[in-house]
Amino acid sequence: MKQILLSAYIVMAALLLLSCGGRSGAASALQQGDTLHFRYASLLTVTRQADYTVASVRNPWDTLRTLHTYILVPAATELPAHLPPGTVVRTPLRKALVYSSVHCSLLHTLGVLDAVGGVCDLRYIKLPDVQERCRQGVMTDCGDGLNPDLERVIDMHPDAILLSPFENSGGYGRIEKLNVPIVECADYMETSALGRAEWMRFYGLLFGVEAKADSLFAQVEQRYQALKQQAAQSVTSLSVLPDLKTGATWYMPGGRSTVGGLFKDASVRYAYADDTHSGSIPLAFETVFDKAGDADVWLIRYNRDRDMTYADLQSDFVGYSALKAFKTRRVFGCNTAHVSYYEEAPFRPDYLLADYIQIFHPEIGDLGGLRYFCPLK
Repeated sequence: MKQILLSAYIVMAALLLLSCGGRSGAASALQQGDTLHFRYASLLTVTRQADYTVASVRNPWDTLRTLHTYILVPAATELPAHLPPGTVVRTPLRKALVYSSVHCSLLHTLGVLDAVGGVCDLRYIKLPDVQERCRQGVMTDCGDGLNPDLERVIDMHPDAILLSPFENSGGYGRIEKLNVPIVECADYMETSALGRAEWMRFYGLLFGVEAKADSLFAQVEQRYQALKQQAAQSVTSLSVLPDLKTGATWYMPGGRSTVGGLFKDASVRYAYADDTHSGSIPLAFETVFDKAGDADVWLIRYNRDRDMTYADLQSDFVGYSALKAFKTRRVFGCNTAHVSYYEEAPFRPDYLLADYIQIFHPEIGDLGGLRYFCPLK
């Protein structure tokens, strides 16, 4: 009797182990896959399965939650029967609606502008190819990004809509009802310049140019890190004051913002380097003047028909003339009406870092000259 009971116990134990092993095996099968390693992008997780790829975007405003999960399935294959929860996107995209100039510029660089079927806010997109395609009717101008022309969007039959999410936006209005996958481009919420630039690898997956995007990012990373090392070895130590005030408010880049990180990597002293904000800090002119008014160099960005002068600065706001950099004539301006700063710099931070190094460490030569900034006249 004891032998029978012992045998029964062994069989039950074996069955239990097999059962448990089966369950954990099934669970691990769902988790298995080739996880793409992102070195800098903190908001992206991408795992490749046999028949599809799962891309998860972490919520930038609540990092314990997921903003969106995308299931990328090759358009040339049948849709798998069992997919995890998420928005299905058939790749590569062939007729996307793209809201922003910066993403149009990246797709142009990656050689897939033909896959952009339409754009929003055309007046802000300075890419000649995009302007010409819209004139010829090859690409659809879908109007204002805040209120796109739905008839045009429907007529172009987009396979995805690429737009930038905002905190507490309340959704995307009528565009959400079109049953078209909305890809939330949260790259601008990354807290490092290379983190944002690394999103090009995700866009490479979407548009079927993964290898090209990986190669471009490797090039950007290598040059950026080399420039950072050069700056760290410089004996020059200068301080920076960024941007202009808007109305009564001066928006200073937070210490954990991409711009704040760029200043650090350029070995530039910044008055708000210890600030913990990843966005901008709204401050009064008097506050900025007291803390950073004696900065050695002032970097300004503006959009005008002609380049600004010191007289223009003083005419805009007489208080500017009290800043040290104004008095010593060490103001550098970036006229975004004439240079592709906003289109290029987000995904080519090495270009911007090179400018900073040439301005703040002039003894470091052979960097090709300034791309975005120039001394004010």
